[in-house]
Amino acid sequence: MSSSSRRSTAKAPHSTHKPRFKQGNRSSGRTSTSQRARKPAVQKPKVNIEDRKVIVFNKPYDTLSQFTDGEGRKTLADFITVKDVYAAGRLDRDSEGLMVLTNDGILQAKLTQPESKSPKTYWVQVEGAPTESDLEPLRNGVTLKDGPTLPAQVVVIEEPQLWPRNPPVRFRAAIPTTWLAITIIEGRNRQVRRMTAHIGFPTLRLIRYSMGNIELGDLQPGEWKEISIDAA
Repeated sequence: MSSSSRRSTAKAPHSTHKPRFKQGNRSSGRTSTSQRARKPAVQKPKVNIEDRKVIVFNKPYDTLSQFTDGEGRKTLADFITVKDVYAAGRLDRDSEGLMVLTNDGILQAKLTQPESKSPKTYWVQVEGAPTESDLEPLRNGVTLKDGPTLPAQVVVIEEPQLWPRNPPVRFRAAIPTTWLAITIIEGRNRQVRRMTAHIGFPTLRLIRYSMGNIELGDLQPGEWKEISIDAA
């Protein structure tokens, strides 16, 4: 893998744990055409390997995962100067970490569509001290308002070495916090936060560390690098 990047010399996050994903099945519901308007299929742009662009970006807190905004909020355009690349999946404004941007629609789909079973790992700081029995429902799948989730891989980890968040996370002095590595293959809106809240342990801070075999590495907030990968 080769890369060109914009980087700082600040201390970088590291991981001693690389979770393996536990597969599972999810029941599906039926939606009639009268309930949901069908949109025409959008042709994914396909590019030659030599023309492919892949950008790895560490999205800072309070930044939108899009290039434009009519309300003056921070966007990807405040950091990334590469043209004609688009985000492979979104990351909430109040979440941090890895975003992959590319001009290759096939790669974009592979990283984001559940059918591809491409794992995404998050480092999640939750309020409280969940036990293994508390975490077991996430490993089996929980039912949220938009339906049941697929089983997740969930492991308690040591607090990772991270950049300070601005603004800082608000803690309650009498309540401990715990760091989890959560790996899923879905990407619903605020899914990880809703999953931890469902079992009674609200998420305080969330950092996406990897998508497929692409990792955040030592990028600091606001830094990006262009990488080359062998296949889509």
